[in-house]
Amino acid sequence: MDRFHLLLQTLADKKLTLGSVESLTGGKFAAKATSYPGASLVYKGSLITYAVEEKENLAKVPARLIERFGVVSEPVAKAMASGGKNALNVDVCLSCTGNAGPTAEPGKAQVGDVYVSVAYNKATWTLGFHFGSKASREEIRDKTIDAMVELALSLFPCDKLDDEEK
Repeated sequence: MDRFHLLLQTLADKKLTLGSVESLTGGKFAAKATSYPGASLVYKGSLITYAVEEKENLAKVPARLIERFGVVSEPVAKAMASGGKNALNVDVCLSCTGNAGPTAEPGKAQVGDVYVSVAYNKATWTLGFHFGSKASREEIRDKTIDAMVELALSLFPCDKLDDEEK
C-alpha cells in the first residue's frame, strides 16, 4: 500500500472525510485521490484555486493576507485549508500553494518554494519547502502532493506499513 492509499484507508477507518484546495498542483492531488478504489468513502472533492481571485472567492482567503504575504506563503496556505474545510464540509482539508516555475518574479516566491497545510478540527498546520530551482514543474508538483500526504499522515499515526517500510 503506498502512502497516499494509506492516508485514504486511515481516514476511512476513522470515518473522516477529506478535501483539498490546490493551486500549483492544478487538480493533480484530486486526480490521484480518485484513482483509488473506494476513495469516495473518504474524498469529497477539491477546489482548484490556481488564480488569486479563486483563492479569495472559493476558499475565502482574505485579500489582505495575499497582499501582505503573497500568494506563496504560510498564512495563505493556512487560509486555503481552513476555507476549503468549510466550503467542502469535510473533516480534513489539505491545501498547497507554491511556485512550480519556470520563472520567479523579483521579490516573489522562488521556483520550488511551496507551502502545504492541513486543517483538522479547529487547528491548522503548515509546512514550507524549497524543492529546488533545478527541479522540473512536474517534480515540484509531485513532491508537493507527497508533502501534503505526509503532513496529513503525521496527524493520524497508524500501524499499517507499505512493503518498502516493512
